[in-house]
Amino acid sequence: MTSQEIRQSYLDFFLSKKHTIVPSAPMVVKNDPTLMFTNAGMNQFKDIFLGHSQAKHQRIADSQKCLRVSGKHNDLEEVGHDTYHHTMFEMLGNWSFGDYFKKEAIAWAWEYLTEVLHIEKDRLYVTVFEGSKDDQLDMDTEALEYWKQFLSEDRILFGNKKDNFWEMGDTGPCGPCSEIHYDSRPEEEIRKIPGNQLVNASDPQVIEIWNLVFMQYNRKASGELEKLPASHVDTGMGFERLCRVIQHKNSNYDIDLFQDLLKAVGNLCGKQYGSSETTDIAMRVIADHLRAISFSIADGQIPSNNRGGYVIRRLLRRAVRYGHTFLGLEEPFLYALVPALIRVMGEAYPELISQQNLIERVIKEEESSFLRTLSTGLRMLDGIISKNQAEDHQKISGSIVFELYDTYGFPLDLTELILRERGMTYNEQEYQQSMEEQKARSRADASVDTGDWNVNFPSEECVFVGYDTLETQIKITKYRQVTIKGKSQFQLVFDVTPFYAESGGQSGDSGIIVSEKETIRILNTHKENNLNIHLAEKLPADMFGVFVAKVDLAKRHSTESNHTATHLLHHALRTVLGTHVEQKGSAVNDSSLRFDFSHFQKVTSEELKKTEQLVNAMIRKNLQRQEWRDLPIEEARKKGAMALFGEKYGDKVRMISYGDSLELCGGTHVPATGNIGFFKILYETSVAAGIRRIEAVTGERAEKFVEDLLDSMEILKQMFHNTPSLTTSVKKTLEENESLRSKVENLIKEQIVRVKEDLCKHVQLLGKVNYIESRVEMLPEIVKDIAFQLRQECSNTVFVSACVIDGKPNIAVMVSNDLVDRGMDAVKLIREAAKFIQGGGGGQSFYATAGGKNAEGISKALQYIKETITQ
Repeated sequence: MTSQEIRQSYLDFFLSKKHTIVPSAPMVVKNDPTLMFTNAGMNQFKDIFLGHSQAKHQRIADSQKCLRVSGKHNDLEEVGHDTYHHTMFEMLGNWSFGDYFKKEAIAWAWEYLTEVLHIEKDRLYVTVFEGSKDDQLDMDTEALEYWKQFLSEDRILFGNKKDNFWEMGDTGPCGPCSEIHYDSRPEEEIRKIPGNQLVNASDPQVIEIWNLVFMQYNRKASGELEKLPASHVDTGMGFERLCRVIQHKNSNYDIDLFQDLLKAVGNLCGKQYGSSETTDIAMRVIADHLRAISFSIADGQIPSNNRGGYVIRRLLRRAVRYGHTFLGLEEPFLYALVPALIRVMGEAYPELISQQNLIERVIKEEESSFLRTLSTGLRMLDGIISKNQAEDHQKISGSIVFELYDTYGFPLDLTELILRERGMTYNEQEYQQSMEEQKARSRADASVDTGDWNVNFPSEECVFVGYDTLETQIKITKYRQVTIKGKSQFQLVFDVTPFYAESGGQSGDSGIIVSEKETIRILNTHKENNLNIHLAEKLPADMFGVFVAKVDLAKRHSTESNHTATHLLHHALRTVLGTHVEQKGSAVNDSSLRFDFSHFQKVTSEELKKTEQLVNAMIRKNLQRQEWRDLPIEEARKKGAMALFGEKYGDKVRMISYGDSLELCGGTHVPATGNIGFFKILYETSVAAGIRRIEAVTGERAEKFVEDLLDSMEILKQMFHNTPSLTTSVKKTLEENESLRSKVENLIKEQIVRVKEDLCKHVQLLGKVNYIESRVEMLPEIVKDIAFQLRQECSNTVFVSACVIDGKPNIAVMVSNDLVDRGMDAVKLIREAAKFIQGGGGGQSFYATAGGKNAEGISKALQYIKETITQ
């Protein structure tokens, strides 16, 4: 069976078991501060497990694209080096939300594997939770008894809490699980060592393929377990591993999903997969990471230095580094592999096809940038090695190696490889210390200590009424204390709320809740697990009282003006630039708006002007907001609503329209465009390859921007004696300055020639070397010009300039090319000489400079240089 056929057989099987088949959620998670990427099939159903939303279907099955590169599911270092770990992978899953439980889950898993796929029963093993004294949990005898119907007891193994108790995180739904393992070893090996001795023993041929999780408990922040109101089933089967079993391969990378990719890599580098373990590892890393990078970009995550963007950039750089180091690929190559990926996976995931142009452009630009980083890092490392060798040090500082990695992005393993080639090492303890210090800083910055929820009133959800009112009566249904960077605050959940929770790029509301006795400030509102969480500095004295929640009107109105302006801007850009423009991200608050969009070249000034004019024209028309709530998604699409790629939409959506601008959006908006007042673009720039960014302001801030601009022009006019034509006066002044600059440059050139001729009249012979010395104060650029001219004109010559500028000593050394060839080094000369002026310096072998603190040391520095040359 092909991978496509296997995937479809799974979905068809569970469809026959009355499951609803749902599409994969985006791999990039939005509007969930606890998660950057979908790392398990259950992520999109997390709110159901937590009891924060109702399941639309009690039985569900799908194939979910996942990414695991951080947190407790971090196997990055194994990827490519072994046969079964991946960053991006597919997870086949079936779920029951309070419907069937262990009996059906176990029976159907066995039926699908053995009767549909015809996997050999005598190669399968299962594990059952053995219980935990710490959690006061008994053995999962219920699962054990069901498994006994299908397997002999020697194939049913008992696993501890680490292997057979699944938890979503430190808190939340959890429960015992049963893993299904497959032994793919040859018969002769099986006869020697039974498979039950190798389950969960990291044997690459005895692997877990399916995990059946039985959600029965909720883990509280205190560590205590409590029973869930309803029991659920959450299963996950590694698709790549299943294909490996069905296609009788010894490695995931030997299945059809990867073979075309590996051949494409081989064609690029001129090497055949399977010829060398070193090159095979590199090719596997590239094939795996290409999938993760491409799917992430297709889902809207562009490489960057923040959060999810940093993860994708790290994967891309890791792939490029493997290609550069082990396959000799010194030019961008990853982008050229995207067509091969699309041939393999485009049918199942059409977003790869629709986003192909963007994926290729982003990857190519990132590759080019990192290859430049590698080049810079290689030069820096070479300088570090040269300095240490000159000082006869064979071990370089670990903190310097960490700086190369952390600040300049230069990979540690490449540093280690180069050092080994030079017969050197680095101080690993110092490196690890620097790494731990950085991690400690990061943990401190992100440290959040969350307590358990305290429930005042039972409530399944917090109803948002903020579209229609900014003031309403509320009760606090539950609350908890959180400590952020050492500061205690409180998170409150209401039965209803007018406060908009941060999502979709729009910032959260702030305001107050008021009772007869007190007022509590709401600092921010965000969404977590489908709940609107309100952040407060303190708790009310009466937690069971009735309050009136009031949204900060000015902040909300400014924010929704900016949000509506992004819709108008999106429409205007598609009108001016073309319908290829798609929103790729936004950030909207009460002070400004930021809008990212797909476009493959800089937006011209004329195009920006037209865009701005079109938005302001729509504002002046005072277009009324049209709104559809709980509109079926298909009906919204028929009406022409623009859905943002990578966003997950439910069966019912909210649609907003202003004239020809029609979008799906859950944010808050002005009742009519006239409320925005005025729109002004501040700047347009590049975010990544094929992604541009516009930042703009509206209303009072836009007016303030124009007023400040006019004030600046008025000041300029006064500087030009209130000229009637400021443009003409500025142009004339620039022309005059250019003329003067040209004259000054000519004078400097003449001065340089005279100074150089005068210096050449005073050449000293030190040993066999011509020595030229200048003690005249000159600007550094003039000294450099003279030095470079002498380098071209003279042989067997050393030129030294020493002077004091603004009280600080400066020294420059030029060594002619023939002396460099004979081993003389300007860098070595300058570094030793700089010690006399209490400074440091560097440069190239033919020209180096130094600055210092002690001007009185110049004479000794020059004497050192002379004596060294004479030797």
